[in-house]
Amino acid sequence: MKNIVLYKKLSAELMTRLRQQAQVTCIDDLSADGLARLRDALPTAHGLLGASLRLDAGLLDLAPQLEAVSSVSVGIDNYDLDYLTRRGILLTNTPDVLTETTADTGFALILATARRVTELAAWVRAGQWRKSIGPAQFGSDVHGKTLGIVGMGRIGEALARRGHFGFGMPILYHSHSPKPEVEQRYAAGYRSLEALLEESDFVCLTVPLTAATEGLIGARELARMRPESILINISRGKVVDETALLEALQAGRLRGAGLDVFEREPLPADSPLLRLDNLVATPHIGSATHETREAMARCAVDNLLAALAGRRPANLVNPAALEVAQTTG
Repeated sequence: MKNIVLYKKLSAELMTRLRQQAQVTCIDDLSADGLARLRDALPTAHGLLGASLRLDAGLLDLAPQLEAVSSVSVGIDNYDLDYLTRRGILLTNTPDVLTETTADTGFALILATARRVTELAAWVRAGQWRKSIGPAQFGSDVHGKTLGIVGMGRIGEALARRGHFGFGMPILYHSHSPKPEVEQRYAAGYRSLEALLEESDFVCLTVPLTAATEGLIGARELARMRPESILINISRGKVVDETALLEALQAGRLRGAGLDVFEREPLPADSPLLRLDNLVATPHIGSATHETREAMARCAVDNLLAALAGRRPANLVNPAALEVAQTTG
């Protein structure tokens, strides 16, 4: 039997599946003790399954028998793809199953920020609602406003569908290249990043974190947005320069922001972002529903078992690793 190191809690059903087909070492947490146990288990590991751990060369060099890494995520910024491919180690992820849930989160942030939901809910709990509300508590409409989407992948398209059909929003988007099918489905318009920032009421970021997208939205880009516009980030925290965003929000150069991701996670309790009334912050909940997390874990198990059985996994990120593995194996 192959050896699997698991650093992610799974349901009883999925644990049974894994243990029927492999020897499983479970790392319950990623504290210092857990990482020490992980290091001890790596020399005999054929497969790894987990999330939220940066697997660099220094760690993976300890695993000479490693054949596959199955990430319970869609993002792959925790992995050195070139390193894995050179070694013939297959990397898989879990796209598709979290698309709709993450798009729901994006729209929740749009609505919460525009209508000041968290701010005014706290205001009510504090006993401040003593008479009919006035302009000081008014928010802004969402229906009919222009939704600009930066990154028109699966999640971007799911947002476009919600905005177009659910809220009657004109859709603008920016991506590597125009997507005629998206334009036809949602009456969407392709724009340069600069034009999208200038024309949109809501700017929603759904790009992966890469060298090209890190710091994509900084002071210069934020200055292009209108004072009544709102920034939503459900991609990765490092896509946005948080210092520049803080300054723009403090100065009133943006109406607000809704962030599910941050440069540093967990977000420190003393972060100046948390002192802003015009910011809605959530703890990276993009795919955090019971149904979606179980579907992601099931997908990751399927991917890993296929890879260790010598089959091509459904969600292979680095197909070039297959050739390397076949050559060296």
